[in-house]
Amino acid sequence: MTTPHPTPHTLHPTPPIRVLIADDHAIFRQGLATIINRDPDMQVIAQAENGEQAIALFGEHQPDVTLMDLRMPEVEGVAAIGAICATAKSARIIVLTTYDSDEDIYRGLQAGAKGYLLKETEPDELLNAIRTVHRGQKYIPPDVGAKLVQRLSNPELSERELEVLRSLAQGMSNADIAAALSIGEGTVKSHVNRILNKLDVSDRTQAVIVAVKRGIVSL
Repeated sequence: MTTPHPTPHTLHPTPPIRVLIADDHAIFRQGLATIINRDPDMQVIAQAENGEQAIALFGEHQPDVTLMDLRMPEVEGVAAIGAICATAKSARIIVLTTYDSDEDIYRGLQAGAKGYLLKETEPDELLNAIRTVHRGQKYIPPDVGAKLVQRLSNPELSERELEVLRSLAQGMSNADIAAALSIGEGTVKSHVNRILNKLDVSDRTQAVIVAVKRGIVSL
């Protein structure tokens, strides 16, 4: 009786996809880890509770795929993605968040993320996204892609205009903004007019509403 030769798969088993989870909610992290670890082709190798830990753990473990929340303490998700991608150009990061505004999507992908998912995503789609990004492809669902296209079609606000817009969201007057930013009140008025034009609104209140809805500023 001859002993069957081992198959190539037996000789060289495919290593699991090593996943890093970064989210500041412990219960959500544990639930996510349970879903991922149930898949025989994946393994959660580390968990971070803030962006600073995510950067450190990425450097320590070099995961195949990282799941990154956007709103976290210490260092926010977009900044963490940027820091990781600055030193690891091939990093495969998926944003996994509750925020789906066009600005959040744009900032996450611009920072270097390869995918964008909402936390309401079904487990099967999450696992599929991990596999897709691990293969070097992007994973952007159609609804997310539509918002990204909308964001790309909007005029870009300058850094100074963003500062003025954040001040408007805080209810500051032109005089208050001028004092806070050390610029003339006339300059503030010019920035406000450009903001209204770029956001396609007619007054300051509408500008703040649109900016909050799009995720440009938060209250």
